[in-house]
Amino acid sequence: MATKLDKVDVVVVGVGWAGGIISAEMAKAGKNVVALERGEHRERSDYIGQKDELKYDSRYEIMQPLSSDTVTSRSELDETALPIRTREQMQLGFDVGGASVHWAGATYRYWPYDFEMRSKTIERYGEDKIPEDMNLQDWGITYEEMEPYYDKWEKMAGISGEQDPLAPKRKNEWPNPPLKETPALKLFKDATSNLGLHPFQIAAGNMSQNYTNPDGQTLNACMYCSFCTRHGCDFSAKSDPLATVVPTALEHDNFELRTRAYVRRVLYDGGNKQATGVMYVDEETGEEFEQPADVVVLSAFAFTNNRLLMLSGIGEQYDPETRKGIIGRNFNGQYNSAFHGARGYFKNKRFNLYMGAGALGAAVNDYAADNFDHSDLDFIGGGAIELRQYGDAAIKSNYIVPSDTPRWGKKFKENSLFYAYRGLHIWYTSTVMSYWHNYLDLDPNYTDEFGDPLLRATYKFGDNERNIGKFGVEKCREIMEEMGADIVEEDALPEEFDHVYAGGHYTGGVVMGDDPETSAVNNYLQMWDVDNLFVVGGSAFPQFGSHHPTPTIGALAYRAAEGIEKYMNEGGQLAKAKTKSHKA
Repeated sequence: MATKLDKVDVVVVGVGWAGGIISAEMAKAGKNVVALERGEHRERSDYIGQKDELKYDSRYEIMQPLSSDTVTSRSELDETALPIRTREQMQLGFDVGGASVHWAGATYRYWPYDFEMRSKTIERYGEDKIPEDMNLQDWGITYEEMEPYYDKWEKMAGISGEQDPLAPKRKNEWPNPPLKETPALKLFKDATSNLGLHPFQIAAGNMSQNYTNPDGQTLNACMYCSFCTRHGCDFSAKSDPLATVVPTALEHDNFELRTRAYVRRVLYDGGNKQATGVMYVDEETGEEFEQPADVVVLSAFAFTNNRLLMLSGIGEQYDPETRKGIIGRNFNGQYNSAFHGARGYFKNKRFNLYMGAGALGAAVNDYAADNFDHSDLDFIGGGAIELRQYGDAAIKSNYIVPSDTPRWGKKFKENSLFYAYRGLHIWYTSTVMSYWHNYLDLDPNYTDEFGDPLLRATYKFGDNERNIGKFGVEKCREIMEEMGADIVEEDALPEEFDHVYAGGHYTGGVVMGDDPETSAVNNYLQMWDVDNLFVVGGSAFPQFGSHHPTPTIGALAYRAAEGIEKYMNEGGQLAKAKTKSHKA
């Protein structure tokens, strides 16, 4: 029998960007907060001297182990889903800080179009532009409403950036100036300018200078050491929860962080439609605990948020046969349908590609959102075209060679040495849409170590993803040719999803909106039918916008924190619904 603990004001499940922001804001507001994290406790000091490509890039040291708890995957409704077991195929954040510890730092706001994609598409092109199988919907919030929350997140994170010439005018400048412009980035900017495009330096969660944020947390200037993506930063130079919101929360006596705490259920009183707390297992002792709370916040990864609601019997499970139900609906994300472009090899130019940072890069947004006319195109949406200088390491750079190079032998060695400093890659980070046939539910065949069903993902590409991918690759080729590459090779686009969830951008399933018939939460991420339950994170995205998701997750978390405080102080539903017919 589970041990029942003393009640707190707020219990937070998952401590990444979303959970860290909620924890810090609630602690600052004087609420008694308990945050539960399944993984280990982590601090900045854990990553000092950890510049180990094999450990983190090849063996995925700080990703979730998948041997006992994973996701099953299939493409068709009549297939048996199989578990994903290797971290190369699925890279889930783990430990305190979650995926935010190993993010690269690329920072984009979503466009006004992204938040009202259905309305604005119909307004400009007519409803026939939207494919019949696409679940395209507005977010229930506008860019203008989101702007102050983006600004708050950027100041907390100390983002280094410069104004995108095509983006909406900012009310405030970026907190820090942009990172350095390298020769490779200058070449990209010159080439795109020649093509009539509008290049700019990518905003970065890598510090261009020492910075102290509004909470008093200090981050240091980036050393361009190249160990950002899949790594924790040992200089405290990368914006992440370990450098910002987690220490802010820990400064308050009314906040408690418990690690190795595996939450298995949200405790739910269906008669009163209230969440009463959570049940979790202490993975060090095996003991079960009930943590009662006035407000429950699910702020874990999208997969976990969905699974916990399903296991707890909260909300109506989406059924693709009837197209009814909400939880699990509109599963989406950037997998191998995005991040494709063109690679160029330069015989007479050399670049110092061993110097870099996760978001050191340049981009153009001429082909993002609805910034270009889609009238004669066979897709909607768009994205940024980026050149990133992450900083190559020894193992990765050994394989940057033209495709006709043998995979071993003398010629491979010659090309590997020659092109180690001469290969650049441009990619298109495109919108990914939601469809009626892509969803999440509980797997009928596979369970975790506690006997609970694993989460099952049913996912396949729509025509929009194939068509936008082809468009993006062609534009990347044009830019690479203008840059003067001697050899230009287009990335091969997959015809179908191959069950590789690389990239870490998984969203949807508990989506936001203004209608309970098509959304699970309102624009404060408060569940329509359980008003003391907030589900915060990428699970709220109705479809994937034009860019990387992290800043939007952070901004939504700040709005959710505001909503939680309003709810606790004032009570009641925070946003009005269009209908009231959705069942709990």
